[in-house]
Amino acid sequence: QVQLVESGGGLVQPGGSLRLSCAGSGSIFKINDMGWYRQAPGKQRELVAVITIRGSTNYADSVKGRFTITRDNAKNTIYLQMNSLKPEDTAVYYCNADITRDPPWLGRLEGWGQGTLVTVSS
Repeated sequence: QVQLVESGGGLVQPGGSLRLSCAGSGSIFKINDMGWYRQAPGKQRELVAVITIRGSTNYADSVKGRFTITRDNAKNTIYLQMNSLKPEDTAVYYCNADITRDPPWLGRLEGWGQGTLVTVSS
């Protein structure tokens, strides 16, 4: 069984910062691409940032220059450092990962975390 568990959400004032974490656990051989998505009330889920196993990154235009995604492959963990937060960043943030299971002959699966709420408000 494989789990992705997010942490780090909360309430922050505009202009503030938060750091989200997502840790994978269970029968994991390796994690390929990992990313963060978010879903605001009444809106569709959207990609925020993605990082490959080699560390290449890609960001949504709305967060470029403010958010930074990093990963620790030894810990099967990714992070999202969010700076200069705006009210429009308010959403539930979800971790996503392309996982090769252990043993590898079990194949790959797409995993999702349970989500962590980020609220940006004064």
